Amino acid sequence: MLIASGYADVRAIGDQVCAVKRFNFTTAVVVGLDDVGYQRRYCYEHQADARAALLAWDGRGHPSGPWIKCKGAGIDLLNPALC
Repeated sequence: MLIASGYADVRAIGDQVCAVKRFNFTTAVVVGLDDVGYQRRYCYEHQADARAALLAWDGRGHPSGPWIKCKGAGIDLLNPALC
């Protein structure tokens, strides 16, 4: 179901399902996938950066790499490393 919806590199990190998904202008590491959506996403300019970040991430803190924004319900965070 997730792959048919455009998610790739689906994996469990701790108790959360995460994946990479292409959006209109970015590619995101999507966190907390379930039957109705996801908790948040980390937007990257390049798909390769998002895929590498998901592969390396242990679920603690933020994923590595040059993510631009973290978005979700009540979340709109710019990457502090880019400020």
